[in-house]
Amino acid sequence: MKMFRLKSRAGAATVASAAAISVVFAAGAARAEPASAPATRPGPDQSAAVLAAHQSAAAVPLDRLTVASTQVAFGLRRPTAMIAPDDGSGRLFIAEKTGTVRVYHPDSGLATDPLLDISDRVDISGNERGLIGIATAPGFATDPAIYLAYTALPDGAVTLSRLPLDAPDQQPVPVDTEEVLLTQPHAEFANHNGGQLAFGVDGHLYWSIGDGGGADDVLDTGQDLGTLLGKILRIDVSAACGALPYCVPEDNPFVDEPGARAEIWAYGLRNPWRFSVDPADGSLWIADVGQGSYEEVNHLRGVAGANLGWSCREGPVEFDPQRCDPAADYTDPVFHYQTSVGGCAVIGGHVYRGSAFADIAAGTYLATDYCSATAYAIRPTADGGYDTAVIGELPIQPTTIGVAGDGELYLVNDLPGQLHRISFAAEVDPDPTGECQIGYWVDSDWGAGFTSTVTIHNTGTEPIAGWSVGWDFTGAQRIEWPWNAVTTQQGTTVTAGNAAWNGAIPPGGTVSFGFLASSDGSGAGGLPAVFTLNGLECAVPEPSAG
Repeated sequence: MKMFRLKSRAGAATVASAAAISVVFAAGAARAEPASAPATRPGPDQSAAVLAAHQSAAAVPLDRLTVASTQVAFGLRRPTAMIAPDDGSGRLFIAEKTGTVRVYHPDSGLATDPLLDISDRVDISGNERGLIGIATAPGFATDPAIYLAYTALPDGAVTLSRLPLDAPDQQPVPVDTEEVLLTQPHAEFANHNGGQLAFGVDGHLYWSIGDGGGADDVLDTGQDLGTLLGKILRIDVSAACGALPYCVPEDNPFVDEPGARAEIWAYGLRNPWRFSVDPADGSLWIADVGQGSYEEVNHLRGVAGANLGWSCREGPVEFDPQRCDPAADYTDPVFHYQTSVGGCAVIGGHVYRGSAFADIAAGTYLATDYCSATAYAIRPTADGGYDTAVIGELPIQPTTIGVAGDGELYLVNDLPGQLHRISFAAEVDPDPTGECQIGYWVDSDWGAGFTSTVTIHNTGTEPIAGWSVGWDFTGAQRIEWPWNAVTTQQGTTVTAGNAAWNGAIPPGGTVSFGFLASSDGSGAGGLPAVFTLNGLECAVPEPSAG
């Protein structure tokens, strides 16, 4: 057994860092006359300069960023989604599973009477069915309309509809004017309905639908372009084309592909319960709930027709080889965590673009998990990579994160029925004189793979409240399965952060974690040149045999 021991000068009290849920027309009928994107709406700008400019304000590294929440309302009934109308009112519209929408305002609190009620047409059988998505038209003040995604009676068909208002402040909203725009049959299983609605910076409406439910992609929809299941759609709801109450944008990726649904924007998804659009660059952040091994977050910057892999792949690994196409170009997630370690279902959030915490959190994507409520932060880097960290915990059973009109973030949770305002803070600079030791053992090495154990020893006088160990492999080594840690890997760069139960290390205490890794035949390779603990570089001594 090879053993490497190193001594680190790392901070004692830092936050944890880690890597961390039919259309009734025939398929051909949806291929309506295309409509161009509205000329008055800017398209997304994916240039590195723009991205770097938006991120430069966030001077605090992720491993020093923390998150907190403050309860501002309660009494919601299984809230599922929320949106801030673009009318300057400061309101939040909060959808509830049963088919109602409630209004919250910071000055008056949560209104008792619903804004609208479509419970007479919503199928709420099964835990994942109900009213599951809400969006408001851009320029709501002059074009007041509410868009809803729900599972409809009698058979759970996933439904997109529009409710026009006479005025932005109309309440209650009359529901007899509802116009159903698009439906997708979903009768076989009650789960995996997706449901997120969001307008892009291009003015088009994006809608996520799950793979049809069950397990293992039993309906085989993830890679099938002939169905809307397991997809994110993109449609123009500002006009009608032919018999359809919407149009298919002419630059949708599969408009001209025989047998494909023209509404599809991205595919290969299992259950994209929540995705969001970054208003700074128009990119999509998609959180896809895993089968049971990995939860994942995908980031699409102006990519049309991306294949996110399901059910060939789940997270970073192969799931079903029989559904893999050697010629396919699968888009890997930018972040993933092991389901059994980090939670049970990823809940996607938003990139923070508010002003209250812009100096420390601007450009940071926040996500969480329904079971663990762990707060995961992701931030793109100038070199095209991503920094990730666990930055605290949020209220239990979160179902969605929303953005208020002022850019600040809010969260609702399921059975507690609460609304929380999210805030950020920065840890003080780590104490550069704090010392620790890290042991790195290669337990077994068979050329094509190896197992390793890493031990952190806190030799300082202050407790460590959350840890993150980082290094670069020397070759093609890749972590496939960690234990007692949550890992992520970008290229050769590895970050291993504490699990929920082992983040605290008292003075004199130790914590160990391990992993199984694959290799190209060179085994474990040499000792990585540099190790970091909580962001600080560690001295690397000569390796010794163990």
